Amino acid sequence: MGRVSPLPPPGPLRTLAYATLVNTVGAGLWLAGGALYVTRDVGLSATSVGAGLTAAGLVGLSASVPLGGLADRWDPRTLRAVLQVGQAVAALAYLLVDSFPAFLAVAVPEALLAAGNLAVRAALVASVGGPDGRVHAFATLRAVANLGITVGTALAGIALAVDTHRAYQVLVVGNAATYLLSAALLLRLPPQPAADGARRTPGTLRRGGPLRDGRFLAVSGASAVLSTHVTVLVLVVPLWTVNRAGAPPPVVSAVLLVNTVLTVLLAVRLSRGAERAAPAARKLRRAGLVLAAATPLYAVTGVLPVLPAVVLLLVATAVWTVGDLWHSAAGAGLAYDLAPAGAIGAYQGADGLLAGLAQALGRGLLTLLVLGGGPVGWLALGGIFAAAGLAAPALARRAIADRPAPEARPAGVPG
Repeated sequence: MGRVSPLPPPGPLRTLAYATLVNTVGAGLWLAGGALYVTRDVGLSATSVGAGLTAAGLVGLSASVPLGGLADRWDPRTLRAVLQVGQAVAALAYLLVDSFPAFLAVAVPEALLAAGNLAVRAALVASVGGPDGRVHAFATLRAVANLGITVGTALAGIALAVDTHRAYQVLVVGNAATYLLSAALLLRLPPQPAADGARRTPGTLRRGGPLRDGRFLAVSGASAVLSTHVTVLVLVVPLWTVNRAGAPPPVVSAVLLVNTVLTVLLAVRLSRGAERAAPAARKLRRAGLVLAAATPLYAVTGVLPVLPAVVLLLVATAVWTVGDLWHSAAGAGLAYDLAPAGAIGAYQGADGLLAGLAQALGRGLLTLLVLGGGPVGWLALGGIFAAAGLAAPALARRAIADRPAPEARPAGVPG
Protein backbone atom coordinates (compact mmCIF):
# COMPACT_ATOMS: atom_id res chain seq x y z
CA MET A 1 0.00 0.00 0.00
CA GLY A 2 2.93 2.31 0.55
CA ARG A 3 3.64 2.19 -3.17
CA VAL A 4 0.02 2.98 -4.03
CA SER A 5 -0.77 5.64 -1.42
CA PRO A 6 0.24 9.18 -2.42
CA LEU A 7 0.85 10.10 1.24
CA PRO A 8 4.56 10.63 2.04
CA PRO A 9 6.37 9.21 5.08
CA PRO A 10 5.78 10.85 8.50
CA GLY A 11 7.17 14.36 8.75
CA PRO A 12 6.33 17.93 7.70
CA LEU A 13 5.44 16.91 4.14
CA ARG A 14 2.90 14.38 5.43
CA THR A 15 1.32 17.06 7.61
CA LEU A 16 1.13 19.34 4.59
CA ALA A 17 -0.35 16.45 2.59
CA TYR A 18 -3.10 15.95 5.19
CA ALA A 19 -3.88 19.67 5.07
CA THR A 20 -4.04 19.48 1.28
CA LEU A 21 -6.23 16.38 1.34
CA VAL A 22 -8.78 18.02 3.63
CA ASN A 23 -8.74 21.27 1.67
CA THR A 24 -9.26 19.54 -1.67
CA VAL A 25 -12.15 17.44 -0.36
CA GLY A 26 -13.85 20.80 0.12
CA ALA A 27 -12.73 21.87 -3.35
CA GLY A 28 -14.36 18.74 -4.78
CA LEU A 29 -17.57 19.50 -2.90
CA TRP A 30 -17.71 23.00 -4.35
CA LEU A 31 -16.59 22.09 -7.87
CA ALA A 32 -19.34 19.51 -8.15
CA GLY A 33 -22.09 21.36 -6.33
CA GLY A 34 -21.33 25.08 -6.24
CA ALA A 35 -22.75 25.98 -9.63
CA LEU A 36 -25.94 24.01 -8.96
CA TYR A 37 -26.31 25.65 -5.55
CA VAL A 38 -26.25 29.20 -6.92
CA THR A 39 -28.50 28.32 -9.87
CA ARG A 40 -31.02 25.79 -8.52
CA ASP A 41 -31.15 26.90 -4.88
CA VAL A 42 -30.31 30.62 -5.00
CA GLY A 43 -32.01 31.10 -8.37
CA LEU A 44 -29.35 32.89 -10.44
CA SER A 45 -29.12 32.19 -14.16
CA ALA A 46 -26.33 29.99 -15.46
CA THR A 47 -25.19 32.78 -17.79
CA SER A 48 -24.85 35.32 -14.99
CA VAL A 49 -23.01 32.82 -12.78
CA GLY A 50 -20.57 32.00 -15.58
CA ALA A 51 -19.95 35.68 -16.32
CA GLY A 52 -19.55 36.49 -12.63
CA LEU A 53 -17.07 33.68 -12.02
CA THR A 54 -15.03 34.69 -15.07
CA ALA A 55 -14.88 38.32 -13.95
CA ALA A 56 -14.07 37.34 -10.36
CA GLY A 57 -11.34 34.97 -11.54
CA LEU A 58 -9.65 37.63 -13.63
CA VAL A 59 -9.78 40.15 -10.76
CA GLY A 60 -8.49 37.49 -8.38
CA LEU A 61 -5.32 36.98 -10.39
CA SER A 62 -4.17 40.44 -9.32
CA ALA A 63 -3.51 39.07 -5.82
CA SER A 64 -1.01 36.42 -6.98
CA VAL A 65 2.18 38.49 -7.02
CA PRO A 66 1.50 40.72 -3.95
CA LEU A 67 0.54 37.82 -1.68
CA GLY A 68 3.34 35.67 -3.08
CA GLY A 69 5.74 38.48 -2.25
CA LEU A 70 4.29 38.67 1.25
CA ALA A 71 5.11 34.98 1.71
CA ASP A 72 8.77 35.85 0.99
CA ARG A 73 8.82 38.16 4.01
CA TRP A 74 6.50 36.36 6.46
CA ASP A 75 6.14 32.78 7.64
CA PRO A 76 4.25 31.18 4.70
CA ARG A 77 2.73 28.55 7.01
CA THR A 78 0.96 31.17 9.14
CA LEU A 79 0.07 33.32 6.16
CA ARG A 80 -1.55 30.41 4.37
CA ALA A 81 -3.50 29.43 7.48
CA VAL A 82 -4.80 33.00 7.78
CA LEU A 83 -5.82 33.03 4.12
CA GLN A 84 -7.67 29.76 4.54
CA VAL A 85 -9.62 31.15 7.47
CA GLY A 86 -10.54 34.03 5.16
CA GLN A 87 -11.61 31.54 2.51
CA ALA A 88 -13.79 29.77 5.08
CA VAL A 89 -15.57 33.06 5.80
CA ALA A 90 -16.03 33.69 2.06
CA ALA A 91 -17.37 30.16 1.57
CA LEU A 92 -19.92 30.62 4.34
CA ALA A 93 -20.94 33.97 2.88
CA TYR A 94 -22.51 32.10 -0.06
CA LEU A 95 -25.33 31.25 2.37
CA LEU A 96 -26.25 34.97 2.29
CA VAL A 97 -26.27 35.30 -1.50
CA ASP A 98 -29.73 36.13 -2.86
CA SER A 99 -28.95 38.24 -5.93
CA PHE A 100 -26.31 38.71 -8.61
CA PRO A 101 -24.68 41.76 -6.90
CA ALA A 102 -24.45 39.75 -3.67
CA PHE A 103 -22.95 36.86 -5.63
CA LEU A 104 -20.26 39.15 -7.04
CA ALA A 105 -19.62 40.62 -3.59
CA VAL A 106 -18.70 37.12 -2.40
CA ALA A 107 -17.08 35.69 -5.54
CA VAL A 108 -14.56 38.50 -6.02
CA PRO A 109 -12.93 38.41 -2.56
CA GLU A 110 -13.05 34.61 -2.66
CA ALA A 111 -11.14 34.66 -5.98
CA LEU A 112 -8.58 37.12 -4.58
CA LEU A 113 -7.96 34.87 -1.59
CA ALA A 114 -7.77 31.74 -3.74
CA ALA A 115 -5.30 33.15 -6.27
CA GLY A 116 -3.08 34.62 -3.58
CA ASN A 117 -3.21 31.38 -1.60
CA LEU A 118 -1.83 29.42 -4.56
CA ALA A 119 1.30 31.59 -4.58
CA VAL A 120 1.65 31.33 -0.79
CA ARG A 121 1.16 27.57 -1.04
CA ALA A 122 4.00 27.36 -3.57
CA ALA A 123 6.28 29.29 -1.21
CA LEU A 124 5.31 26.99 1.67
CA VAL A 125 6.02 23.89 -0.45
CA ALA A 126 9.45 25.31 -1.32
CA SER A 127 10.16 25.95 2.35
CA VAL A 128 9.07 22.47 3.46
CA GLY A 129 10.73 20.61 0.58
CA GLY A 130 13.94 22.62 0.33
CA PRO A 131 15.84 23.22 -2.94
CA ASP A 132 16.29 19.51 -3.66
CA GLY A 133 12.85 18.32 -2.56
CA ARG A 134 10.39 21.03 -3.52
CA VAL A 135 9.43 19.58 -6.93
CA HIS A 136 8.96 16.16 -5.32
CA ALA A 137 6.80 17.79 -2.63
CA PHE A 138 4.82 19.67 -5.30
CA ALA A 139 4.15 16.42 -7.20
CA THR A 140 3.19 14.59 -4.00
CA LEU A 141 0.65 17.25 -3.15
CA ARG A 142 -0.68 17.15 -6.72
CA ALA A 143 -1.42 13.44 -6.30
CA VAL A 144 -3.00 14.00 -2.88
CA ALA A 145 -5.10 16.87 -4.25
CA ASN A 146 -6.52 14.68 -7.01
CA LEU A 147 -7.49 12.10 -4.43
CA GLY A 148 -9.16 14.74 -2.26
CA ILE A 149 -11.11 16.26 -5.14
CA THR A 150 -12.36 12.80 -6.11
CA VAL A 151 -13.61 12.15 -2.57
CA GLY A 152 -15.22 15.59 -2.39
CA THR A 153 -16.96 15.13 -5.74
CA ALA A 154 -18.37 11.80 -4.60
CA LEU A 155 -19.65 13.35 -1.35
CA ALA A 156 -21.22 16.22 -3.28
CA GLY A 157 -23.18 13.64 -5.25
CA ILE A 158 -25.17 12.91 -2.07
CA ALA A 159 -26.28 16.54 -1.76
CA LEU A 160 -27.05 16.73 -5.46
CA ALA A 161 -29.12 13.54 -5.29
CA VAL A 162 -31.16 14.89 -2.34
CA ASP A 163 -31.48 18.26 -4.18
CA THR A 164 -33.06 20.22 -1.30
CA HIS A 165 -32.30 23.62 0.21
CA ARG A 166 -30.99 21.97 3.38
CA ALA A 167 -28.73 19.62 1.43
CA TYR A 168 -27.15 22.51 -0.48
CA GLN A 169 -26.62 24.39 2.78
CA VAL A 170 -24.80 21.37 4.23
CA LEU A 171 -22.60 21.33 1.11
CA VAL A 172 -21.69 25.01 1.59
CA VAL A 173 -20.95 24.55 5.30
CA GLY A 174 -18.92 21.42 4.57
CA ASN A 175 -16.74 23.32 2.12
CA ALA A 176 -16.11 26.07 4.69
CA ALA A 177 -15.31 23.53 7.39
CA THR A 178 -12.57 21.95 5.27
CA TYR A 179 -10.78 25.31 5.04
CA LEU A 180 -10.77 25.63 8.84
CA LEU A 181 -9.60 22.06 9.41
CA SER A 182 -6.88 22.48 6.80
CA ALA A 183 -5.72 25.71 8.50
CA ALA A 184 -5.53 23.89 11.84
CA LEU A 185 -3.42 21.15 10.26
CA LEU A 186 -1.09 23.74 8.70
CA LEU A 187 -0.43 25.21 12.14
CA ARG A 188 0.91 21.80 13.22
CA LEU A 189 3.86 22.42 10.92
CA PRO A 190 6.90 24.06 12.50
CA PRO A 191 7.18 27.77 11.70
CA GLN A 192 8.79 28.23 8.29
CA PRO A 193 11.43 30.95 7.90
CA ALA A 194 10.93 33.63 5.28
CA ALA A 195 12.58 32.91 1.95
CA ASP A 196 16.36 32.71 2.28
CA GLY A 197 16.06 33.81 5.87
CA ALA A 198 14.45 37.05 4.64
CA ARG A 199 17.88 38.18 3.48
CA ARG A 200 17.84 40.10 0.23
CA THR A 201 21.38 40.72 -0.81
CA PRO A 202 22.34 43.12 -3.61
CA GLY A 203 21.58 41.57 -6.99
CA THR A 204 19.15 39.05 -5.52
CA LEU A 205 16.04 40.76 -6.87
CA ARG A 206 15.48 42.49 -10.17
CA ARG A 207 14.26 46.03 -10.09
CA GLY A 208 10.49 45.87 -10.43
CA GLY A 209 10.25 42.22 -9.39
CA PRO A 210 9.14 39.25 -11.48
CA LEU A 211 6.78 41.21 -13.72
CA ARG A 212 9.82 43.03 -15.16
CA ASP A 213 11.98 39.95 -15.50
CA GLY A 214 11.38 39.42 -19.21
CA ARG A 215 13.40 36.23 -19.57
CA PHE A 216 11.61 34.57 -16.67
CA LEU A 217 8.26 35.69 -18.08
CA ALA A 218 9.17 34.16 -21.47
CA VAL A 219 9.80 30.76 -19.86
CA SER A 220 6.70 31.08 -17.71
CA GLY A 221 4.69 32.10 -20.76
CA ALA A 222 5.66 28.91 -22.61
CA SER A 223 4.63 26.92 -19.55
CA ALA A 224 1.37 28.89 -19.34
CA VAL A 225 0.49 27.95 -22.92
CA LEU A 226 0.94 24.29 -22.02
CA SER A 227 -1.08 24.76 -18.82
CA THR A 228 -4.20 25.12 -20.96
CA HIS A 229 -4.18 21.31 -21.13
CA VAL A 230 -6.27 21.58 -17.94
CA THR A 231 -8.98 23.50 -19.78
CA VAL A 232 -8.85 21.05 -22.67
CA LEU A 233 -9.35 18.06 -20.39
CA VAL A 234 -12.14 19.40 -18.17
CA LEU A 235 -14.04 21.47 -20.76
CA VAL A 236 -13.16 20.64 -24.38
CA VAL A 237 -12.76 16.85 -24.10
CA PRO A 238 -16.14 16.31 -22.35
CA LEU A 239 -17.95 18.40 -24.97
CA TRP A 240 -16.07 16.63 -27.79
CA THR A 241 -16.81 13.20 -26.25
CA VAL A 242 -20.56 13.72 -26.28
CA ASN A 243 -21.12 16.04 -29.24
CA ARG A 244 -18.51 14.95 -31.78
CA ALA A 245 -17.45 11.40 -30.80
CA GLY A 246 -21.08 10.48 -30.06
CA ALA A 247 -20.25 8.70 -26.79
CA PRO A 248 -22.83 8.52 -23.99
CA PRO A 249 -22.34 11.08 -21.16
CA PRO A 250 -21.06 8.52 -18.59
CA VAL A 251 -17.96 8.10 -20.75
CA VAL A 252 -16.93 11.61 -19.67
CA SER A 253 -16.66 10.34 -16.10
CA ALA A 254 -14.54 7.39 -17.28
CA VAL A 255 -12.21 9.73 -19.17
CA LEU A 256 -11.71 11.97 -16.14
CA LEU A 257 -11.28 8.94 -13.89
CA VAL A 258 -8.38 7.74 -16.06
CA ASN A 259 -6.69 11.10 -15.54
CA THR A 260 -7.33 11.03 -11.79
CA VAL A 261 -6.06 7.49 -11.21
CA LEU A 262 -2.92 7.99 -13.31
CA THR A 263 -2.20 11.27 -11.53
CA VAL A 264 -2.40 9.62 -8.11
CA LEU A 265 -0.17 6.74 -9.25
CA LEU A 266 2.38 8.55 -11.43
CA ALA A 267 2.66 12.19 -10.33
CA VAL A 268 5.63 11.65 -8.01
CA ARG A 269 7.43 9.20 -10.31
CA LEU A 270 7.17 11.45 -13.38
CA SER A 271 8.38 14.50 -11.42
CA ARG A 272 11.91 13.14 -11.02
CA GLY A 273 14.69 15.12 -12.61
CA ALA A 274 12.91 18.49 -12.67
CA GLU A 275 14.58 20.11 -9.66
CA ARG A 276 16.87 22.36 -11.73
CA ALA A 277 15.97 24.66 -14.59
CA ALA A 278 17.89 23.04 -17.47
CA PRO A 279 16.55 19.48 -17.04
CA ALA A 280 13.12 20.89 -16.17
CA ALA A 281 13.10 22.75 -19.49
CA ARG A 282 13.88 19.52 -21.33
CA LYS A 283 11.03 17.84 -19.48
CA LEU A 284 8.76 20.72 -20.48
CA ARG A 285 9.76 20.13 -24.12
CA ARG A 286 8.88 16.46 -23.68
CA ALA A 287 5.53 17.45 -22.15
CA GLY A 288 4.66 19.66 -25.10
CA LEU A 289 5.48 16.92 -27.59
CA VAL A 290 3.49 14.28 -25.69
CA LEU A 291 0.46 16.57 -25.43
CA ALA A 292 0.82 17.26 -29.15
CA ALA A 293 0.97 13.51 -29.84
CA ALA A 294 -2.35 13.00 -28.04
CA THR A 295 -4.25 15.52 -30.17
CA PRO A 296 -4.52 13.38 -33.35
CA LEU A 297 -5.78 10.51 -31.18
CA TYR A 298 -8.59 12.71 -29.91
CA ALA A 299 -9.21 13.98 -33.45
CA VAL A 300 -9.71 10.48 -34.88
CA THR A 301 -12.42 9.68 -32.31
CA GLY A 302 -14.73 12.08 -34.16
CA VAL A 303 -14.90 9.80 -37.23
CA LEU A 304 -14.90 6.34 -35.59
CA PRO A 305 -17.85 4.20 -34.49
CA VAL A 306 -18.79 4.68 -30.85
CA LEU A 307 -17.06 1.67 -29.27
CA PRO A 308 -13.63 2.19 -30.91
CA ALA A 309 -14.00 5.92 -30.26
CA VAL A 310 -14.51 5.30 -26.53
CA VAL A 311 -11.46 3.03 -26.35
CA LEU A 312 -9.33 5.59 -28.18
CA LEU A 313 -10.63 8.40 -25.95
CA LEU A 314 -9.34 6.51 -22.92
CA VAL A 315 -5.98 5.82 -24.59
CA ALA A 316 -5.65 9.46 -25.66
CA THR A 317 -6.41 10.59 -22.12
CA ALA A 318 -3.72 8.29 -20.71
CA VAL A 319 -1.18 9.83 -23.12
CA TRP A 320 -2.50 13.31 -22.30
CA THR A 321 -2.07 12.66 -18.58
CA VAL A 322 1.61 11.78 -19.01
CA GLY A 323 2.14 15.13 -20.76
CA ASP A 324 0.06 16.84 -18.07
CA LEU A 325 2.21 15.40 -15.27
CA TRP A 326 5.51 16.16 -17.01
CA HIS A 327 4.34 19.73 -17.55
CA SER A 328 3.25 20.11 -13.93
CA ALA A 329 6.63 18.98 -12.58
CA ALA A 330 8.68 20.87 -15.17
CA GLY A 331 6.70 24.09 -14.74
CA ALA A 332 7.17 23.96 -10.99
CA GLY A 333 10.89 23.22 -11.31
CA LEU A 334 11.44 26.13 -13.69
CA ALA A 335 9.44 28.62 -11.61
CA TYR A 336 11.32 27.59 -8.47
CA ASP A 337 14.84 27.40 -9.86
CA LEU A 338 14.69 30.57 -11.96
CA ALA A 339 13.43 32.64 -9.03
CA PRO A 340 15.95 34.56 -6.89
CA ALA A 341 16.37 32.96 -3.48
CA GLY A 342 14.56 35.77 -1.66
CA ALA A 343 11.60 36.02 -4.04
CA ILE A 344 10.25 32.52 -4.59
CA GLY A 345 6.73 33.50 -3.54
CA ALA A 346 6.60 36.57 -5.79
CA TYR A 347 7.93 34.63 -8.78
CA GLN A 348 5.48 31.80 -8.14
CA GLY A 349 2.76 34.45 -8.06
CA ALA A 350 3.85 35.75 -11.47
CA ASP A 351 3.94 32.21 -12.84
CA GLY A 352 0.43 31.60 -11.52
CA LEU A 353 -0.76 34.90 -12.95
CA LEU A 354 0.32 33.92 -16.49
CA ALA A 355 -1.13 30.42 -16.15
CA GLY A 356 -4.41 31.86 -14.88
CA LEU A 357 -4.64 34.32 -17.76
CA ALA A 358 -3.88 31.58 -20.29
CA GLN A 359 -6.55 29.32 -18.87
CA ALA A 360 -9.12 32.13 -18.64
CA LEU A 361 -8.58 33.07 -22.29
CA GLY A 362 -8.31 29.44 -23.30
CA ARG A 363 -11.84 28.54 -22.24
CA GLY A 364 -13.36 30.39 -25.14
CA LEU A 365 -10.54 30.15 -27.66
CA LEU A 366 -9.89 26.42 -27.26
CA THR A 367 -13.58 25.57 -27.37
CA LEU A 368 -13.90 27.54 -30.61
CA LEU A 369 -10.70 26.05 -32.08
CA VAL A 370 -11.43 22.39 -31.37
CA LEU A 371 -15.23 22.16 -31.43
CA GLY A 372 -15.47 24.59 -34.32
CA GLY A 373 -12.48 23.29 -36.26
CA GLY A 374 -12.99 19.57 -35.65
CA PRO A 375 -9.99 17.31 -36.38
CA VAL A 376 -8.11 20.20 -37.97
CA GLY A 377 -8.59 22.18 -34.76
CA TRP A 378 -7.08 19.33 -32.74
CA LEU A 379 -4.05 19.24 -35.04
CA ALA A 380 -3.65 23.02 -34.77
CA LEU A 381 -3.74 22.71 -30.99
CA GLY A 382 -1.08 20.02 -31.19
CA GLY A 383 1.11 22.35 -33.21
CA ILE A 384 0.75 25.07 -30.57
CA PHE A 385 1.71 22.67 -27.77
CA ALA A 386 4.68 21.30 -29.73
CA ALA A 387 5.95 24.82 -30.50
CA ALA A 388 5.68 25.90 -26.85
CA GLY A 389 7.50 22.78 -25.67
CA LEU A 390 10.26 23.04 -28.26
CA ALA A 391 10.88 26.69 -27.35
CA ALA A 392 11.31 25.96 -23.63
CA PRO A 393 14.99 24.82 -23.50
CA ALA A 394 16.28 27.84 -25.44
CA LEU A 395 14.19 30.25 -23.36
CA ALA A 396 15.41 28.60 -20.17
CA ARG A 397 19.07 28.85 -21.26
CA ARG A 398 18.66 32.61 -21.76
CA ALA A 399 17.02 32.95 -18.34
CA ILE A 400 19.77 30.89 -16.67
CA ALA A 401 22.49 32.96 -18.33
CA ASP A 402 20.81 36.14 -17.09
CA ARG A 403 20.81 35.12 -13.44
CA PRO A 404 23.17 37.05 -11.16
CA ALA A 405 26.29 35.15 -10.16
CA PRO A 406 26.49 34.02 -6.51
CA GLU A 407 28.18 36.54 -4.26
CA ALA A 408 31.87 35.90 -3.58
CA ARG A 409 32.63 35.08 0.06
CA PRO A 410 35.72 36.26 1.90
CA ALA A 411 38.49 33.70 2.22
CA GLY A 412 37.96 31.31 5.10
CA VAL A 413 34.19 31.84 5.27
CA PRO A 414 32.34 28.55 4.71
CA GLY A 415 29.83 28.31 1.87
